[in-house]
Amino acid sequence: MPESALADGPVVLVGCGRLGAAILEGWLLTGAVAPSDLMILSPSRKPAAEAARAKGARVNPPLEALTAARAVVLAVKPALWRQVMAPLTPFLHDQAVIVSVMAGVTAPTLAEGLGGWPIVRVMPTTGVARGRGVASVWAADAAARALGRALFEPMAETVDLADEDLMDAATAVAGSGAAYFYAFTQALAEAGAKAGLDAATAETLARATLKSAADAMGDEALDALIARIASPGGSTRAGLESMQSDGRLTAMLEDTVAAAVRRNREMGA
Repeated sequence: MPESALADGPVVLVGCGRLGAAILEGWLLTGAVAPSDLMILSPSRKPAAEAARAKGARVNPPLEALTAARAVVLAVKPALWRQVMAPLTPFLHDQAVIVSVMAGVTAPTLAEGLGGWPIVRVMPTTGVARGRGVASVWAADAAARALGRALFEPMAETVDLADEDLMDAATAVAGSGAAYFYAFTQALAEAGAKAGLDAATAETLARATLKSAADAMGDEALDALIARIASPGGSTRAGLESMQSDGRLTAMLEDTVAAAVRRNREMGA
């Protein structure tokens, strides 16, 4: 596929649920896609779509308009993509790129159901809505991969995956990871309350600590960050040693990621 095929034409967003809306908000915030270059297909009215419409995006245009699309971003539930795409594919240009943000649905499965369009899989987090997301990208086609990166790099820390099989693991770490950190923060607050703090104070401290730690992380090695706070013989080191006793922290997170990987694959089956 020539690079010039990716240069012009609208971007079609199919689906405006939680993730689709986050992507749309990120595009509007960062200017990664101009509103005038956006088409949004949604079966119901969504606030994010209406905000985009107010800035010049087209919402549910006639399907004939899709013939000019350079990319179709598929952001529907994995169980619904076939029925959603069936009426759209007759109108797509043969060099339009399919950008799937669905967990678990592999490129061969998409190709079998859709035909010969170039496919790039991207797994972004909902943090793209604030221009501070994370996105994993895989494509067999270099130009499709470049387009996927161009759509998400302005609003996400973006990584290329060497193999599509790694997408489920990347989704389990990044796509699901924010919920794990929130659950950890909740548990930390509950532990603080059990140690004597009132519940509101414990939650404020736990939340603020997570934010502060994220802001301070930068690119420094994680071992160095830990060592900076956990001095030998100190209380932080004592807490870490308890948390890591018998490898239970590592084992718990390995089980957590493995469970998410299994579920991703089940959803894509």
